[in-house]
Amino acid sequence: MPAKDHFIERGIRKAEIDDYLANELKKAGYGKVDIQKTALGTRVIIHAARPGLVIGRRGRTVRDLTEALEGKFGLENPQIEVNEIEKPELNARVMASRLASALERGIHFRRAAYSILRRVMTAGAKGIEIRIGGKLTSQRARYQKFIEGFISKTGEPSVQYVDEAVAHALSKPGITGVHIKIMLPDSHLPDDIEILEPKEPLSTGTEEGVSLEGENEG
Repeated sequence: MPAKDHFIERGIRKAEIDDYLANELKKAGYGKVDIQKTALGTRVIIHAARPGLVIGRRGRTVRDLTEALEGKFGLENPQIEVNEIEKPELNARVMASRLASALERGIHFRRAAYSILRRVMTAGAKGIEIRIGGKLTSQRARYQKFIEGFISKTGEPSVQYVDEAVAHALSKPGITGVHIKIMLPDSHLPDDIEILEPKEPLSTGTEEGVSLEGENEG
């Protein structure tokens, strides 16, 4: 198989595994998955806000996931590890899933959006943008946007420092889309300027042993 086709196939399989885990571990606050090939098999690292739900009672959920990854997706000897997301409020995927779940429970979209917005900003984010689209208040679909702080839209900062995710809520009026962007706390923009304090006091105009008056003589 050509190298290009190999990388494309691997990327497609990872996307399929990511979608599968997102559906299976929605209640666990699934964030992302890392897949690493090792000499003993395949190392699968699942990042979730509630690791206990990923493991399951007596490890049952992990065993079921292992069988699915091996049988359905063809991973060789998958070894699953679970990492807890320290600050789920700064993970766009987790917050988008929570917002979608709130909409499915019938919570008004404005109340649900502002609740997520406050939690994200309290966690230290530099900015957040929430976009909700669907039949929000009538039979005609539209979208509503909620913004606080600063969100980089273009250039390398928008790729490196903005976490972005999409989720969907199924309610009686139909499907509602949720799109969240979070500007991470450790982001550094090209126009950020840091002013350093001088290590030594500024000169007063004279040097040791030499006076200005002496220089003017003659």
